[in-house]
Amino acid sequence: MVTQVRKWPLYWMILALLAGCSTTKTPVSEPRSPKAVSAEVSSIKIDGLSTVYPLTDEIISELKFEKGEDAPDVSVKFSGTGGGFKKFCAGETDINNASRPISKAEMETCKENGVEYIEIPVAFDALTVVVNAESISRLPDRCLFT
Repeated sequence: MVTQVRKWPLYWMILALLAGCSTTKTPVSEPRSPKAVSAEVSSIKIDGLSTVYPLTDEIISELKFEKGEDAPDVSVKFSGTGGGFKKFCAGETDINNASRPISKAEMETCKENGVEYIEIPVAFDALTVVVNAESISRLPDRCLFT
C-alpha cells in the first residue's frame, strides 16, 4: 500500500503530460471537455533516459489498466538522454525523459523543426555511497574522500 501511495504524485504528473500531448484542432480559446481531449490523442511516443524507463513503463501500464479501451496507445522506449532529444527535436516523439535540461543546440533544432516544448523537472537524482561500518577501517582514505 505504501508503494502505491508514493507513485500517485508521479502518476498524475505523467497523466498531465500525456493530456498535454494532444494536438488542438479547435482554437485554444474554445473550451474542450476532457473526453474530447483524450479522443484526439491516438498515440503517444516516449523515449530518452533508460534509468526512468521502468518507472515510466509502469505508470503507462497503470494508465492502460485504469482507462481500459479509452487509454491512448503509448509506446515507451529508451535510447538515452541525447538519443531521446535527437528523436524529440526531430518530431519523432512526444515526451523525452532526460537526465539534464535541453541544450542550446537541441533548442535550436526543435525551433528549426517547429517542435514546441515545455520542460518539467520531475526529480533530481544523486549518487550515495553506503559503507558497512565494519568495513570502513579497511578502506583507504582516498576511496572515501575523493
